[in-house]
Amino acid sequence: MPEETIRVLLADDHPVYRDGLAVLLGSIPGIEVAGTAADGAEAVERAADLQPDVIVMDVRMPGLDGIEATRRIVADSPHIGVVVLTMSEEDATLFAAMRAGARGYLLKGAGQAEIVRAITAVAHGETIFGPAVASRVAEFFQNSTVADNPVFPQLTSREREILALVAAGRSNAQIASALFLSPKTVRNNVSNIFAKLHVADRAEAIVRAREAGLGR
Repeated sequence: MPEETIRVLLADDHPVYRDGLAVLLGSIPGIEVAGTAADGAEAVERAADLQPDVIVMDVRMPGLDGIEATRRIVADSPHIGVVVLTMSEEDATLFAAMRAGARGYLLKGAGQAEIVRAITAVAHGETIFGPAVASRVAEFFQNSTVADNPVFPQLTSREREILALVAAGRSNAQIASALFLSPKTVRNNVSNIFAKLHVADRAEAIVRAREAGLGR
């Protein structure tokens, strides 16, 4: 038996998956399922009350999604480690989770050993990604422009993120879904991008962005 038990909160809106995972993890020596939550808002509330070591967080949940829930939980309780466990293989979802403060990211096809390994690693302050996404994280950082010399420095980091998705051919609706933003917020950001880049339309913005290496 480990010297210290890792207390875990599970947040997932699918009761069969949530309850099954609770039973599975509850059978692992050294892990205690301190509680469960059916959506992001409940996850925020239960995290504040239970103060678990680790939260296993789904992304797409009704009401408050897992990304925003993670952001709020980490802001209030930075000692809590969040492992995102989701069906989404979208790069935008992965990096949104990282920016929100998640320290682990697994796909729902992960096996018991992989989930337990991620929980244990995050509980000890490590950052871990499942094999299905680790290579994409490495590739992203290898190909990223250094932070102190970003392309289009006149844009905010959010605007550069949206511009990259525009350059990749995503519609405003697809961008809103990928980044968990409202369509209005995306429209406003796109308008600001056009103004700052002095371009007339989306096609011209895509040309400028691709010339700078975005969206490829």
